[in-house]
Amino acid sequence: MDKRTLVEKLKALQASPSCHPDLKQAVNNYFVALAAEQVAAKNLLAELEEDVVDIDTLVKNVGDTEHMIKFFGVEGAKLFAENAYKLKASGAKYCNCKACTIGLEILDNRDVLLS
Repeated sequence: MDKRTLVEKLKALQASPSCHPDLKQAVNNYFVALAAEQVAAKNLLAELEEDVVDIDTLVKNVGDTEHMIKFFGVEGAKLFAENAYKLKASGAKYCNCKACTIGLEILDNRDVLLS
């Protein structure tokens, strides 16, 4: 059974005249929590869309040397720049750091969060 089918079953349960009032309230509480989960999922997806870095932004950030050195250190900033240029040359569309890679995977499966 998928989540949509389950929700329909819960609605039918709640509407059933023989459903105990406490159970009706528990179903209602679940629906309230489900609505809050949907809002949280949409907010999470919006933040992921904003924060997953596309390759052009990644390369552009290489030019902010002061920030890169502060964030990565001198050697790290150099490696960051080399990585960014190699990624762009290889045709990559996005940053390949762990956060962006996982973020893209979540975005590609957004329907799971929104179901």
